[in-house]
Amino acid sequence: MLSWGIPTTAVELVPSVPKLFWYYHADGPQLLKSQLSRVVIDDGRRYLERSPEQYDVIALDPPPPVEAAGSSLLYSKEFYATVRSRLQLDGILQQWLPRGDPAVHAAVARALQESFPYVRAFHSIGPWGIHFLASGQPLRNWSAEELVQHMPTSAAKDLIEWGPQATPEGQLVMVLNNEISLDNLLAEDPSAPALQDDRPVNEYYLLRLKRFRGGQ
Repeated sequence: MLSWGIPTTAVELVPSVPKLFWYYHADGPQLLKSQLSRVVIDDGRRYLERSPEQYDVIALDPPPPVEAAGSSLLYSKEFYATVRSRLQLDGILQQWLPRGDPAVHAAVARALQESFPYVRAFHSIGPWGIHFLASGQPLRNWSAEELVQHMPTSAAKDLIEWGPQATPEGQLVMVLNNEISLDNLLAEDPSAPALQDDRPVNEYYLLRLKRFRGGQ
């Protein structure tokens, strides 16, 4: 976010995590000192429920595994209702879903579909799950070249830090080529309900896992 030169608020649950930013990124200390950066120690959902601010982008990186207790609270329809209330009219939610079973994919996709009129999904470049974009306004279908033209130099450099492609265009082509339709995700388990606070589909996985293995 900071590589785009925009005001950024990061909400982190564990107080010691920001102190280790330098371990993963050499410029971490400088970024934390930036006038554009703000770090809040809090639960992300609780923070959004209490914050009066409006955001252009809300990005989520829930910790894997997707079956972790309590993680459903960041994939539920109730949470998405909170997100929508904190997004600008044309704001975008970006959410990562770690790799899960078909019921989890379908339940999260259905919750997003019932919460936002516009949703796009992309398989991760590596075998690390699915990335969703959701908004109350249409999501433009830009090409890789068009996307790069809108990126500042610092953001383009940040995009290729971890590869696997050596250019921003190459990286974005891989992302765009990995798009998957929401219908395909829903079809993985048509009977899966939309994930809700009181229907945490991802956390009740043991019987599904045993049945899947038994079928093999």
